[in-house]
Amino acid sequence: MRKIIHIDMDAFYASVELKDRPELKHLPVVISSHHPRAVIATASYPARTFGLCSAMSMTQAKKLCPQVVVIEPNFEKYRDVSIQIHEIFQKYTSLIEPLSLDEAFLDVTENLKNIPSATEVAECIRTDIFKVTGLTASAGVAPNKFLAKIASDWHKPNGICVIKPSQVQHFIQGLALKKIPGVGKVTQEKLKSLQLETLGDLQKIEEAVLIHHFGKYGKQLFLYAQGIDDRPVQAERQRQQISKETTFDVDFTLSQCKPYWSNLIERVWFSLEKRQFQARGVTVKLKLKNFQVLQHSKSFKQPLSSQQDMIQVIQVLLQEMQIPESHQFRLIGVGLYQLSEKQDESQLSLW
Repeated sequence: MRKIIHIDMDAFYASVELKDRPELKHLPVVISSHHPRAVIATASYPARTFGLCSAMSMTQAKKLCPQVVVIEPNFEKYRDVSIQIHEIFQKYTSLIEPLSLDEAFLDVTENLKNIPSATEVAECIRTDIFKVTGLTASAGVAPNKFLAKIASDWHKPNGICVIKPSQVQHFIQGLALKKIPGVGKVTQEKLKSLQLETLGDLQKIEEAVLIHHFGKYGKQLFLYAQGIDDRPVQAERQRQQISKETTFDVDFTLSQCKPYWSNLIERVWFSLEKRQFQARGVTVKLKLKNFQVLQHSKSFKQPLSSQQDMIQVIQVLLQEMQIPESHQFRLIGVGLYQLSEKQDESQLSLW
């Protein structure tokens, strides 16, 4: 029986900024750029009372809350704080699976401080985080990752929810299906059409029926309905991709996008070198004015050796996509993937 903790920082980006600007603490603050098409990265808790939330457009946010205070994101600052938080995790366990800068799974079945209770470990971590950073974290403690993640959201902000093995069945009986990871609006509607609204309802359905309606995900739904999740905490999960995007004020054709590629490439390559990574894959992304996304990627046996290699690959990718000149784009992006720690100066063989 595993003991899993899910730690989730409370309104992380906003909380980091408000620590430096306490005079804004009780105001509706969002972290977002001032770009005309910007979206909210994080909303403070006072902002959430107006209905503001992550991924909401700033246009909509200003309609709901004209007095909203907008702070430009500073991701270097957030990364620095995230490093401090992960150093705290490492004092308790080596089994840490980061999900983002502000959340992670920890397996404390056997912890480095020999604390018998996972709940006590979670409380110690939350206390340490507050002492070191001045920020609050919420925690979920459960026998598996699925339940721990749901539990961490149960008593937010600055709360803890513990689901003991003996409490699992009682906890999931009335749990709304929208709480399940991977259940979006479309799946919710499909489940509702089958008169399924809680995990308790789902328990009454045979696995074969769920697979018929939801394919492979039906099997996962069946297991979640029993409170089962055998996924281990994946320690030292390698970052999968470094990418940057830019959203235009107006829609551009591909030729009009040309001046913007070099800045994106430069920023991605800088991030790669700063982290002392090397990459074997390159990807480009373009979002049409109707929000359709076009993507193309290419990977190689050897890592890219220079920024110039990346430029050449992107030129090839764009040529292969055969994009009509009439197409107009609201966003372009570039990324590097198949990352690994930098080993040597192996030269890239493009073909």
